[in-house]
Amino acid sequence: MTVVTGAAGHVGGNLVRALLEQGRQVRAVVRNDRRAIEGLDVEVVQADVLDLDSLVQAFRGADTVFHLAAQISIVGDMGGKVTRVNTLGPRNVVEACQRCGVRRLVHFSSIHAYVQEPTDKVLDETRALSGPKAPAYDRSKASGQQIVLQAAREKRLDAVVVNPTAVIGPHDYKPSRMGAVILSLARRRFPALVAGGFDWVDVRDVVAGAIAAEQKGRSGENYLLSGHYRTVADLGSLLEKVTGVPAPRVVVPLWLAGFGALFALAFSRITGGVPLFTPEAIRALNGARFVSHEKASQELGYSPRPLDVTVSDTVQWFKSVGML
Repeated sequence: MTVVTGAAGHVGGNLVRALLEQGRQVRAVVRNDRRAIEGLDVEVVQADVLDLDSLVQAFRGADTVFHLAAQISIVGDMGGKVTRVNTLGPRNVVEACQRCGVRRLVHFSSIHAYVQEPTDKVLDETRALSGPKAPAYDRSKASGQQIVLQAAREKRLDAVVVNPTAVIGPHDYKPSRMGAVILSLARRRFPALVAGGFDWVDVRDVVAGAIAAEQKGRSGENYLLSGHYRTVADLGSLLEKVTGVPAPRVVVPLWLAGFGALFALAFSRITGGVPLFTPEAIRALNGARFVSHEKASQELGYSPRPLDVTVSDTVQWFKSVGML
């Protein structure tokens, strides 16, 4: 039995599909939203990573657990929720795995678990982890990663960690924040683009890397699953080629976008929404440009596909489900 927490998320839905294609029996752990796994031949279980007893029930009989459930945030700690879910959650997952005799845990961390500066130097698994001055999400992912790796290094659990970069790709039902950006660009809802960029990776490559980490990864190690660095303007150009919709020609400098993000964040607190670009999101677009997946390539056989293929497939999927 293979258990996937956060199974109804973007990466989770793709991972469940890949596991089913391998003929594996899958137990999908969810909270409420099940769109990404509707109609799939899986056992669905409700559990909360903050409730240890519910995790123990969900993990009984499991050989492998993929832990994806997390709280993503570009608006701070959300009253402590980000820290609780991303730090206490992994601690509970480790404990539940130990109690249930799980053979291997694959924990999903993030590139944000690492300090991004210096941005012009190669970022690999030796880079320092995000510290107290980093945004809440970054700090929490670093802490969760440390908890899992410490358990493995103390021989309490056989566990590996994967660190994806910015994930895009099909089966993005909610959609994810990056999916929402792609949809907004394709619908001509952005009057201008923002300077900066990020390392973008296909969700299907992340899933393949995670399964390879389960099968080949060394216990107590983590693996960066990166793709290709491109600017936001580059992403806009790729979308223009696929959709025929002209990308905005104006590119706003990051310092100016930061001021706009402050106003957008303040306005969102009145309306109750979350803007696509917040000060934390703008900060991320000034992150590391050279994220190395050399370790994953050498040890796991990891090889990300070209970004133009990912963008094309993502757009086609959005169209196939009527989202675009």
